[in-house]
This record gives sequence, structure tokens and C-alpha cells, in this order.
Amino acid sequence: MISRYKSRETRFRAAPSRRVMAACLAATLALTGCNAVPHFDLAPAYEPVELIVPDSWRGSGPFMKAHPSDAEIRSDWWKLFRDPVLNRLEDQAMAANPDLQAAAERFMQARDMMMKAQSRLFPHVGLGLGASDNKQSENALFRAPSAQLFPGGPNYPGNPVYDTDVITGGLASWEPDFWSAIRNRTRMRIHQAQEMAANFWLARLSLQAEIATNYYILRGYDAQEHVYRLSIDYYKKSLAIVMAQYEGKLASELDVARVKYLLHMTEAKAFDIQGEREVTEHAIAALLNVSPSSFKITPMDDLRSAKFAVPRKVPSTLLERRPDIAAMEREMAQANRAIGVARAAFFPNVVFNLGGGFEDNAFNLFKLANGFWAYGSMVSLPLFEGGMRRAELQQSWSAYREVEDRYRATVLNAFREVENGLSLTNRLNTAVQKQELAVKAALEQQTLTMELFRGGLISSLDLVYAAINTLDSRIAAVQLKARLLQASVGLVRSLGGGWERGKLPKDSDIQPFDIFEYQKLEKPVPAGNIDVTTQDSPTFDDLTKASGPYRE
Repeated sequence: MISRYKSRETRFRAAPSRRVMAACLAATLALTGCNAVPHFDLAPAYEPVELIVPDSWRGSGPFMKAHPSDAEIRSDWWKLFRDPVLNRLEDQAMAANPDLQAAAERFMQARDMMMKAQSRLFPHVGLGLGASDNKQSENALFRAPSAQLFPGGPNYPGNPVYDTDVITGGLASWEPDFWSAIRNRTRMRIHQAQEMAANFWLARLSLQAEIATNYYILRGYDAQEHVYRLSIDYYKKSLAIVMAQYEGKLASELDVARVKYLLHMTEAKAFDIQGEREVTEHAIAALLNVSPSSFKITPMDDLRSAKFAVPRKVPSTLLERRPDIAAMEREMAQANRAIGVARAAFFPNVVFNLGGGFEDNAFNLFKLANGFWAYGSMVSLPLFEGGMRRAELQQSWSAYREVEDRYRATVLNAFREVENGLSLTNRLNTAVQKQELAVKAALEQQTLTMELFRGGLISSLDLVYAAINTLDSRIAAVQLKARLLQASVGLVRSLGGGWERGKLPKDSDIQPFDIFEYQKLEKPVPAGNIDVTTQDSPTFDDLTKASGPYRE
């Protein structure tokens, strides 16, 4: 604390301190700006974990070419499915999805947190201005001589009961980062921002895959509903034939009841599928930032299979293709820097302070006689804290090993997802081919059974069994095709969806603005191809507009 009560001699001696204070501040800024202050980095040398991975994938998919020189998957990988409706859905989701926008904002916030950590490397300078008018009690202990001694009355300026004070000054403080604690905290924030960038790309890829998966679930429902409609029409015709035979005394009421059961059961399943389709459509609408009541995807009768090539990649490149792996690696880099921060706590901490200004009981502030200044430094060294520093250091090492374990688990999960995708696409592709043969045989059986029933050679029970087998086989074929398309989406996603680690922002790109920049701060400069919108936009705010109905 700087006392206001100084002798006149002290104030006169403080007069030239303005030049000293300015020179010290300029020297400090220069030293800090050029990194001339000696410092020691106590963080361990960081090297990402080197994992030994297989040379090739165990599984294989039906869309994989045999040549390692195939083109890479593009970032707009959903266009491989050659579906214009899906293309429009993906484009709208990328532009308006609120969760994706929130992920971008988290990246921007991480950049600002880095700037806050870095600011401690520079001197902090502030200015202050204060004024007060005070009255002391005449009965106060140790007060000045009585007011009656002053002929001017109680409000006389020299009366010690009253005091007017005006003060202006500045204060500067600086902590030289000898042990790189501030630098390591800054690097931790840089790595955290890069982790948030990787999480943004992971959220983007997950959103793309969720849109495509839900889309093919919906198209699977469309195809199932079409099969049910075809079956219902066929069952209505069958009921008419049975009714005609019943009226001609060639069929019994049991035969009529069997066909009616088949018809109504199929109609019930059709309504159930319609409900599931609407729920899936609502899920897609929410992903597109659209109210479900304002969104509609026109149904399609056919479920188209996708025929495209997935490039054969060396498994080791998967570590560079998955944003979740990149995010975990950046978290591991942060834990490494935390060790350096914990080590720095064992060494002396030095802080320099510099302050000064002018003080007067009126408004004649800027006289040399009214100047005051103070400068000093403080050094603190922990001697005994009951093992706290050692516990923090040991905890930081344990935290690093924990992140290393989670990194390895993330890599294992990535390989599992790729192998799952390869196995599913391969087996489901074969299953679709076999099921299509089963559908063909079931249709032939249904046609022959109807002809035999008309001729009175078989009962209605055979007719019902043939119809149920045909319906079940066609529904199974549609479901297998839908699962194959969903598995194809999962395979592309597990391979990274065209992402690569080079899309992460570099260390030099994280800083959102210059330390002397005071304009255009309402919108941060984009980094790592990640940008945010700071103005209201109909794309975000109007939940009633959709680019639909989505049709072919």
C-alpha cells in the first residue's frame, strides 16, 4: 500500500521518477517482446506415443479396390452415394446445425483463453484517478488540533477535521517467466484450442454421418411401406377371389377369415412403419435446424444401392485421418506441458512492481512537488508445504499416463470401427444378393400357390403361408439393403470421412488478435478453416424454412 502522507522532501525527490518509470517500462516491454529474459523449459521433451499397428486390414469390403494408389476419400464423401436429396440435406446441415455452430464457438473461446494465458508474459499497466472529501470526528482519538483554533470556521481549508484529496497515478507489474510456467500454460492453451478444433471436425463428421444414416433409415422405411402397399393390394385381390369362391360354395368362412387376417395384419404393419418414418423425418429436421412441422421429405419407392470405391489405406495412416485421435493426441500434449508447470512451482517466483502518480488536496495535480512513486520486487520460494508441490508433480505425471492410456484406447476403438465396417459391408453385400434370390423364389411360389388355389388343388392355408413368406422375404431384402447403406456410411466415417490432420490450425494461427489491436474485435479471425457467424441470420433464426420438400 502506498501511503498518502509523505514529506515534502520525499515528493521533491520523486519528481524525476516519471522518466525512470517510463524507461523501466519500455525496457521491460522490449525484453519481453524479444524473449531476451533467460528462461528454462522444465516440461519433458514431448513425443507422441508410437504404437505398432498391423500392416493391413483383416477384413475387406465390397467397395474396396485392390490398388493402394486409389484416390482419397473427399471431404464431401456423401456424394459417393449419388443421391441429390442427401446432398441437399448435408449442405443445409453444415450451414445451420446449432450443435456444429456451438462446437465452432468452443474453438473460438479456447483461442481467447490462450490469449489470456499469454498476456501474463507481458507487463500489466493500469491508470487510476480518485477524489474524496472527508470529515473527521472532533472527538476522534489522536486527531489534529481543535477546529476552534482556525479563524475561518469549521470549513476552513486548513481545518484538520476536513480533508480533500485528489490522486492520479499508474501501476505496472511484471512477472519474469524464468521457469517457463507461463509459457507452458500458454502452450497448454494452444494445444487445447487445437483439441477443440479437432472436436469441431469430429462433430462435423458425426453430423454428416448421422444425417446420412437417418436418411437411409428413412429410405428403408419408404421401401418397406412400398412393399406393404404392394402386398395389401395383392391381399385385397386375393380376398376378392376367396369371397367369389365362398359365394360359389367353393371356399369356407375359414378361408375368408384367413385372408382377412393376412390383409389387416399387413395394414397394421404399414401404419407402424409410417409412424417410424415420421419420427426419423423429425430427427433429420432437428439436425437441419428446422422445426419438424415445417419439414417434409418426399417418399421414394425404391431403395438404391451405392456402388463406389473405398480406397485401401495403410492402417497406420488412420492415426492421421481420424479427428478423435487427433483430439486425444492434443490432450496428451497438454498433459505433458502440465508437468513443466508443476516442476516450475519448486523454484523461486519473482514479481516486479512499479507505481507512481500525483496527489494533491485540490486540482493542482501536475506539479513536481505533488509527485510520488514506488517500485520494488518480491521473491517467493516454497520451503515447506507438507508435500503439496510433490503431490502436484506426481499427479501431473499420473494424469499424463492416464491420457496416454486413453489415447491408446481411442486408437484401438478406431481400428475396431474400421474392421466392423469392412466386415459388415462385405457380409451384408453377400446377404443382399442371397436375399434377392429368396425374394424371386418367394414370388414364384406365391404365384403358383394362387393358381393352385384357384383350381381348388390346395387350401387357403397354403395361400396364406406363401403370401406371408413372400412379404417377409421382401421386407428382409429391403432391411438388408438399408443396413448395407448404413454400414457403408459407418465405414466411410470410421476411415475419417476425408479429414486429415493437416486441417488442424498451426500454433501461430491460434492467437485471435494482436496484443495492440483494439478494433474489429466483434468477430475473430478464422483459423483452421473454422469460422463463426456473429450476426443474426435467417438461416439460423427462422425455424420454419426448409429447402424442401426434398425430392429427386
